[in-house]
Amino acid sequence: MESDLHTVLLVEDAPFFRKMLGDYLRDMGFKEVVELPSGRAALKHMETAARPDLVCLDLTLPDISGYDLCEHIRRSATMADVPVLVVSARDLPEDKAHAEEAGANGYLGKPFTQEEFTRRVQSLLKSTGARRTP
Repeated sequence: MESDLHTVLLVEDAPFFRKMLGDYLRDMGFKEVVELPSGRAALKHMETAARPDLVCLDLTLPDISGYDLCEHIRRSATMADVPVLVVSARDLPEDKAHAEEAGANGYLGKPFTQEEFTRRVQSLLKSTGARRTP
């Protein structure tokens, strides 16, 4: 993993998956993984926090859909070009199409292996030219 990638915003309501994905991201070398359980918590966090290098989000959140959160990110002046990876148990073609329409850069259906997740994140960061910090 690139040593200059620092922060991931991880939005996942299921504690098990939130911890698992956080561990995967830290294993990849991300220095900070901000783990949030809801869309509202993510919106509040984005108001004051530094811009992340990557957003990983679930579609089915308890308050705001992942689609709506992704659209909000795309409308944000500071976050519009941050890569967004949707990680969801909703794995139908229409779910993927809706996520793409909302602005997601990538989609990974549950279940998956750590290797699949790592490859998808690396591919996404490479293809989007994720922000590099000096």
